[in-house]
Amino acid sequence: MPNDSEGFEDIRSSVRALCAEFPGEYWRKLDAEKAYPSAFVDAMTAGGFLGVLIPEEYDGSGLGLAAATAILEEIHLNGCNAAACHAQMYTMGTVLRHGSDAQKSEYLPKIASGDLRLQAFGVTEPTSGTDATRIKTTALKDGDDYIVNGQKVWTSRVEHSDLMLLLARTSPREENDKRHEGMSVFLVDIREAVDNGLTIRPIPTMINHATTEVFFDDLRIPASSLIGEEGKGFKYILDGMNAERILIASECIGDARWFVEKASGYAKDRTVFGRAIGQNQGVQFPIAKAYAATEAADLMVKKAAHLFDAGEPSGAEANMAKMLAADASWQAADMCLQTHGGFGFAEEYDVERKFRETRLYQIAPISTNLILSYIAEHVLGLPRSY
Repeated sequence: MPNDSEGFEDIRSSVRALCAEFPGEYWRKLDAEKAYPSAFVDAMTAGGFLGVLIPEEYDGSGLGLAAATAILEEIHLNGCNAAACHAQMYTMGTVLRHGSDAQKSEYLPKIASGDLRLQAFGVTEPTSGTDATRIKTTALKDGDDYIVNGQKVWTSRVEHSDLMLLLARTSPREENDKRHEGMSVFLVDIREAVDNGLTIRPIPTMINHATTEVFFDDLRIPASSLIGEEGKGFKYILDGMNAERILIASECIGDARWFVEKASGYAKDRTVFGRAIGQNQGVQFPIAKAYAATEAADLMVKKAAHLFDAGEPSGAEANMAKMLAADASWQAADMCLQTHGGFGFAEEYDVERKFRETRLYQIAPISTNLILSYIAEHVLGLPRSY
């Protein structure tokens, strides 16, 4: 397996240089204002980093997932946060893999250039949660259109996106042989939909994540919005979930390494009782354990990305990478805050901000419990638990 860190050093160096233009003060100001990091996203777009997974024939970089993980890890390692734009990397995968030639030619070059933003994904609903097979949002055919009714929640970045990938039922659950059948994927033009059946309501949260709930009231969209075959949408979105989990895992690795570096630096400089606190094993050992957990999780992330890029099955590895990396980042976050003591709660150190941000990945884009259920059933052969 190649050493991806060495192979992408030029990319990492470019990302580091970009991140240096967006120090902690930038992110703290955005947090205080609950504002979107437009300047950061624009810089990422101009640098070509968000089109890395789009093939060259559609004006992207044509690189693999391993390159994308290097980009996202480096962003988080340098104190920034990619959540505002990371979906621009992978959400287009449904169009790339299952869209028509006309859809790919129309949208992918514009997504690669940043002329169009596709970074909103409407799947989760208030009453279904993680069980996407029980969504209630419907898209019913009406002549040359579909009429959409329903509600989505935790639809992040929709206010800063031109297009939304939407999962909706096109036939009732009970009319299908399998619970995942009867759902379809649509590419919704948000610019045309707002005030014509689409309502967006921001959700204030503990992190500045630009997340919302959206409401569809007789929203009429053209039949050409359908991606692939009607009723096959659930399978289409599953295709992209492995990529998402691997990429999120790389962000967790970046966070974990940031916390370890931050804690190590502070422990060397902070003097209490006449000596550096880093001399105490009670401080040393948690830092060392967090470092070891991070390095182990990183190996699984690299393995998962390697399998994905090789076209090999990677479901188990993608899930384990996400779980292990999220656990490592949360372990490192808790350690870093404890190492800083009271100063860890002071905004100027950025520890509390990163602490809040990395906590999300115990829950999203999939909870740890569901990953454990997946491993138990699909890897270990245990009875299905839900």
